[in-house]
Amino acid sequence: MNTRKSVLIGERDSVVGKSLSEKRWTIMAALLGTNMAYLLFQGIAQESNYQYWRQIGLVVLVASIPFQGIYFLIEAYVHEYSHRMEKRALVILNRLSIFCQIVSYGSIIGIAVIFYSFHWIIGATFLLSGLIAVVMVRLAMSQVSEFNLQEK
Repeated sequence: MNTRKSVLIGERDSVVGKSLSEKRWTIMAALLGTNMAYLLFQGIAQESNYQYWRQIGLVVLVASIPFQGIYFLIEAYVHEYSHRMEKRALVILNRLSIFCQIVSYGSIIGIAVIFYSFHWIIGATFLLSGLIAVVMVRLAMSQVSEFNLQEK
């Protein structure tokens, strides 16, 4: 006997979309937390031991934080009001959300610059591995989206 409830038509799409949105939300929250931690601890270190490259890295991190906040606002708004919005408005908000994600991913460069202030090999290694990780995540997410479209 199968105790699992049957999935209603269209319900699966919203469940998959919700799952992807929650994963993006989690990634952005982790990135924001990491950036804030680096700003706090490296900012304190910067006061006692000024380094030019660390300062550049901190500037990049600070510049990305408003975009991370806007991402959360857009996602919350879309989640709450998507059923009332016109399709065009939804497309515009989704594009803004993607733009905010890309700028936020750019904060990885700021962290790499901070690591570069320790030693150039540490910074280059982190930047390379961070870029590979971001590409892998974006490819995986796009493959899931393509898979979902093929199932329809």
